[in-house]
Amino acid sequence: MATQFSEITAADMRSAMIDSQLRTNDVVDPAVIDAMGSTAREAHVPPALASVAYMDRAIALGNGRALNPPLVTGRMLVAADIRPGMRLLLIGSATGYTAALVAQMGAEVHAVEEDDELMAMAKAAIGDTNIQWITGPLAAGAPDAAPFDRIIIDGAIEALPDALADQLAEGGRLIAALRDGAVTRLVQGVKAGGVVPLRSFADMDAAPLPGFATPAGFRF
Repeated sequence: MATQFSEITAADMRSAMIDSQLRTNDVVDPAVIDAMGSTAREAHVPPALASVAYMDRAIALGNGRALNPPLVTGRMLVAADIRPGMRLLLIGSATGYTAALVAQMGAEVHAVEEDDELMAMAKAAIGDTNIQWITGPLAAGAPDAAPFDRIIIDGAIEALPDALADQLAEGGRLIAALRDGAVTRLVQGVKAGGVVPLRSFADMDAAPLPGFATPAGFRF
């Protein structure tokens, strides 16, 4: 018999996620807490996994993709320092969880996803919003809508493409998870003089994104 999953259960799980996963690990920004505390994460995972949607691990979405653990999402959003009215490019929107959070925080969201099934799940979960959905290669971004105040690459990559760095406004901030051998580090960078230097702020496992392999001959 399938496990029953009610709105009360979901609210309790969101509260537990905030208290045990987020607040204890430097995610205390009120805007981030409010968004993650009121957004139905279970709506962004396959129905059979709704009961584990708030666990501190990645959730498989199919086609080799996964939803990042809540703490990874929370730390990324805090580092992004999102303010209402900002224009934000989200790379790897998958089923739309992070897009929903950022939209609730008041940003103008341009969400890029290359998997049609995940995009359909995102639109079904979020409904009619002002999020701009863009279907196409993740590494290409949304050049026609650039520049952006913030870019969040919502998963682990091996290298940052110039095409995405170019879409960040001068003084804008980029957040990603960068794979360095067996370690994945959350990184952030502020664009200055046309360059986006990345520095790590936490070592955390993040769900990998396709299309961001290190170029041949590239060295850190």
